[in-house]
Amino acid sequence: LLEKKYDKACEFCKKHKTRIHYVIYGILITAYLAVVIAACSLNFQRALPLFIITVLAIFFICWDFLIAKYEDRIDAFFSPGERYLEKQWFWMKWVLCAGLIIAIICWLIFDTAKRGSRQLISFGGLVMYVLLMFIFSKYPTRIAWRPVFSGIGIQFILGLLILRTKVGFDVFNWLGIQIQTFLEYSDTGAKFVFGEKYMDHFFAFKVLPIVVFFSTVMSMLYHVGFMQWLVGKVGWIMQIFMGTTPVESLVAAGNIFVGQTESPLLVRPYLPYITKSELHAVMTAGFSTIAGSVLGAYISFGVSASHLLTASVMSAPASLATSKLFWPETEKPTVTLSSSLRMAKGESKNLLEAASQGASTSILLVANIAVNLISFLALLAFLDSALSWVGNLFDYPQLNFENICAYVFMPFSFMMGVDWEDSFVVGGLLGYKTFFNEFVAYERLSNLIHNREKGGSMYINGVKQYMTVRSEVIATYALCGFANFGSLGLVIGGLTSLAPSKKKEIAGGAFRAMIAGTVACFMTACIAGMLTVPGLEVPCHILVGNLFNSTDFPASSTELVECCQELFTSVNHSQEIFPGGNYSLSSWKRCCKILDQPAFHC
Repeated sequence: LLEKKYDKACEFCKKHKTRIHYVIYGILITAYLAVVIAACSLNFQRALPLFIITVLAIFFICWDFLIAKYEDRIDAFFSPGERYLEKQWFWMKWVLCAGLIIAIICWLIFDTAKRGSRQLISFGGLVMYVLLMFIFSKYPTRIAWRPVFSGIGIQFILGLLILRTKVGFDVFNWLGIQIQTFLEYSDTGAKFVFGEKYMDHFFAFKVLPIVVFFSTVMSMLYHVGFMQWLVGKVGWIMQIFMGTTPVESLVAAGNIFVGQTESPLLVRPYLPYITKSELHAVMTAGFSTIAGSVLGAYISFGVSASHLLTASVMSAPASLATSKLFWPETEKPTVTLSSSLRMAKGESKNLLEAASQGASTSILLVANIAVNLISFLALLAFLDSALSWVGNLFDYPQLNFENICAYVFMPFSFMMGVDWEDSFVVGGLLGYKTFFNEFVAYERLSNLIHNREKGGSMYINGVKQYMTVRSEVIATYALCGFANFGSLGLVIGGLTSLAPSKKKEIAGGAFRAMIAGTVACFMTACIAGMLTVPGLEVPCHILVGNLFNSTDFPASSTELVECCQELFTSVNHSQEIFPGGNYSLSSWKRCCKILDQPAFHC
């Protein structure tokens, strides 16, 4: 009897499976909305992130539903406007170009008048990199300028929203803080496995577990389909605005979140049929961005999370712009309809298996990072020793690998907008990134950041100990990419295994793609140099404490005047706002003279 009842129940469930699913989903969504409403009514400010996420989720669910059900009707509705634009496009594009050029010139004039001429150097650098890519292009006469200018335009708009508007800056700053907080949960696993003193071995037991944790989370997001959905949306936006093909747009979007060997897996079935230009774009996208898994490691070094996030997003359209400039499309793409493109899904059967697979997959990545750093740093120490010995023969024992790279890359770093005094240091970092990897470069950059935060003398034995905040920001953007000689082998090996028929084209275009990826990072750094507005470059307590006995800075710089004003304000309102506080009498007297304060106040 029980068996018959059970069979009837199973049969009923199978017959009404869809309706039961709808009922369950309805109950869960209603419960979730009730929780959101309750949280908002208790404290709306506290529940604001949850409210925004809910609104965005509802919007995109409705959007996907409408597109799936009424796509033909929507196309028919907008088709008259599309036909009209096609007819009038010949003269409209020239009007748009003229308007854009006038807008850029006006913006540069007003921005230079307000903030100084340093932004002009970054703009000149951007123009220089575009010209260099045009001169050394594979087919200069076949360049389609729409992807180039629209890619740079998207970069600029993203930078403007994130770096210059309060809302955009606050959103990315908030995201950076949330990611930092989220990544700290990896400490629990590290502490359990390696013991209470795991922080004594910072890189091995603090940084590398973050890579494992992030890889696990990404694998779970792929299993539930969220990453495919997000990559699809970003790729669609780039395809619409830039006019690139679906394959290269999806891979470029995927590279914002995953690595250069993982993102081509999204379009694996289509790789044997793509053109040489599309293949070059796929490789360039990998070289010009970093993976989400290593992003967490760089954040743990002390590099700004918000700037790393911004760099990852901005470099995606830049990679397509530089790729189409350096290797223009000369063939007819086979895969042209995004609706017919199906992204590959994960192989895991449930969420726990996806988490386990993500952790297991990270083993190779963690081992790769560890052994590469051991070998590269050892090789670097040997090179420095050998070069110092050679330099000693000519009474120049300071000769090392960083100095050579600094001289090679110094013009490029200066044209990004880096201060002339810092361009030598940033040039060395770019050398480390290109000839070794970005891990070594970010580790060196983090040391410079920590030196600035700790304070002290800017120069020791003629060697600069830290840079200005502006130079640090530009360096963060310039280093944010996998374009190095080590990654060259990874890309050739990874793509060849996915598309063996394209082996010759992959090997032939990989080096050009690496150069295009490097230039894409440099262009992103130029945009950052044009738009970034850091606060005081050197902490006030360093300026007030050390400046009057130093010749490194002008005696009455704007920074010093601001620090003296804040110092007097803090005394008047009895607020201790500076760290330290051991100010010499000469420092106080000098501030009195600079601000022309009455003797009574002094």
